[in-house]
Amino acid sequence: MNLDTYEMYESNVRSYCRKFPTVFNTAKNAFLIDEQGKKYIDFLSGAGSLNYGHNNDAIKDRVIEYLQRDGIIHGLDMFSTAKGEFIEYLEEKILKPRGLEYKILFPGPTGTNSVEVALKLARKIKKRTNIFALMGGFHGMTLGSLSLCTERAARDAAGVPLGNVTHIPAPGMFENFDTIHYMETLLTNDHSGVDKPAALIVEAVQGEGGVNVIPSEWLKAARDFCDRHDILLILDEIQMGCARTGRFFSFERAGIVPDIVVLAKSIGGGIGMPFALTLLKPELDVFSPGEHNGTFRGFQLAMVAGKAGLEFALENNIEDETERKGAMVEAFLKETVPTLSRKLDYRGIGLIWGINFDKYPSGTAKLASRACFERGLIIELAGTDDCVLKIMPPLTIEDETLMQGLEIVKEGIASLNLD
Repeated sequence: MNLDTYEMYESNVRSYCRKFPTVFNTAKNAFLIDEQGKKYIDFLSGAGSLNYGHNNDAIKDRVIEYLQRDGIIHGLDMFSTAKGEFIEYLEEKILKPRGLEYKILFPGPTGTNSVEVALKLARKIKKRTNIFALMGGFHGMTLGSLSLCTERAARDAAGVPLGNVTHIPAPGMFENFDTIHYMETLLTNDHSGVDKPAALIVEAVQGEGGVNVIPSEWLKAARDFCDRHDILLILDEIQMGCARTGRFFSFERAGIVPDIVVLAKSIGGGIGMPFALTLLKPELDVFSPGEHNGTFRGFQLAMVAGKAGLEFALENNIEDETERKGAMVEAFLKETVPTLSRKLDYRGIGLIWGINFDKYPSGTAKLASRACFERGLIIELAGTDDCVLKIMPPLTIEDETLMQGLEIVKEGIASLNLD
């Protein structure tokens, strides 16, 4: 297809296609194939929506079978077989074994829908308007979610003031800065000028913020802080949930129980089905019928795919496999990054890793991403000024393909001849 078609008719707001300028046609597991037949290893995974790989047969076949038997596709929030089976499987196989007791709210098809309803719920329950959110966090592009984010370009595009949020420095953002103590001071000092929040929202691993792994001890301290001050703790698992970090929920390593959990992306089966959930403790289920609504809360194909995805993850030990493959990535980076440059560093967990170029001029990581693309690898950027090269393959990627992709990362960075 002629790229002029997109240039002529598609909005200027498009972005990923500018970084990866080819027309993709088919995809399988960890590969994308363009119209010319060139194969690219996928280290983007639909921004976390494809944890179980492109066109996973076990999940795809279940969706096809459902379509062929004329299963209901659109159901608003009516009862359906697909919804009931999804709810039961999630509760019995994912939540209860982890000691988690949550009601399930279907907010709409996207992650930002889940975040918006979590904010509405917290403010309704606590009768407070303010929210605490960490700097570097990303939670969505609708106005409520966007107010939580700190990326300047995204905020400026809103066109209206984004208020009722206090942004807190993320742990590790400043040397020797105690973020928990800072929040304590904001609440206890009568000259702080900051209103007590209804909730604190956290990503246990900040993905778009630059692959910042929030320490487990900090997460525990945040849970204690919220308990002492009657504040709800919201964990955003939209990108890092569904085993991306090695456990189904990225907060599990801290042994905490959030009040509200927001999920999307791969909860829809990991094959790109739009789907989102908001999990809430039973005592927080205070919305009256219809108080939150949305036409596509009942997308049945995502529920079918979602249940199939959960089954696939459990039957194939995806959590353990993610930890095993994550150790492979860590070992590769530990050996390789110092040979490429003394100024580079890396960080990550499970199958989400970042190589940090912040000691180089702006745009250096972008050059590395482009060099990787030219060599057959799709890899995205994150962090302040897009300074982090973000490694996020499907959790189902084969060992050989994973290592091939990592070698391309090495070659791409080496081609820049960094000092």
